[in-house]
Amino acid sequence: MILVQELQEQSAAAKTPRSEATRTRIVESALRLFQENGYDRTTMRAIAKEAGVSVGNAYYYFSSKEQLVQGFYDRIAELHTQQSADILATEADFADRMRLVLLAWLEVAGPYHEFGRQFFVNAADPDSPLSPFSPESSPARDAQITLWREVLEGSKAKIDPDLRDDLPELIWLYHMGIVLFWVHDKSPGCVRTRLLVERTVPLLDRLASLSRLRVLRPVTREIVRLVKDLLRPEA
Repeated sequence: MILVQELQEQSAAAKTPRSEATRTRIVESALRLFQENGYDRTTMRAIAKEAGVSVGNAYYYFSSKEQLVQGFYDRIAELHTQQSADILATEADFADRMRLVLLAWLEVAGPYHEFGRQFFVNAADPDSPLSPFSPESSPARDAQITLWREVLEGSKAKIDPDLRDDLPELIWLYHMGIVLFWVHDKSPGCVRTRLLVERTVPLLDRLASLSRLRVLRPVTREIVRLVKDLLRPEA
């Protein structure tokens, strides 16, 4: 455990352009091999060879295959934020911002669709470090929630003030539902997932707007409390 922490600290400290390029190359090499051979049959030695680095160098950046998948999560979150920048700079309508940012995620993640199917079995395990809800996944999760907060705060949306702080995390949960559907979507170009986004975003926008109505405030607040209680770590 101490060794893993040391490797993580060393990796975090080496944020030079060259080290970041090496890190990205290792992640991309791992993804190619995961797609070709499957997650379970891909070894760190094979990943290092594919990336053109020594095994020790690969372990310097990632102490395990699980950490490589975390690197994939981080990379997707980074690319998604970049892909969403123009949308957030030009769109003010809440529904349009949410819809376009979700579609941007589908564009960024599209090349990794087959890989998503392969590692889903591991990620679906709530005890796995690959779970989007795990402590290990917190950097990517926090980055995505921050993006959804920007989607909300930069919009013209008028919602219940007591709901505003919790809404970005709720949208992230909705996003995870979209990801789950996308993983299993076999339609050409994942058109069914795109349809799901197009049809559900207006509903969420309407529900957020209705949260301002006094008669509905107790209901929406109770739903938020329920979701937070369900997500709270067990004592």
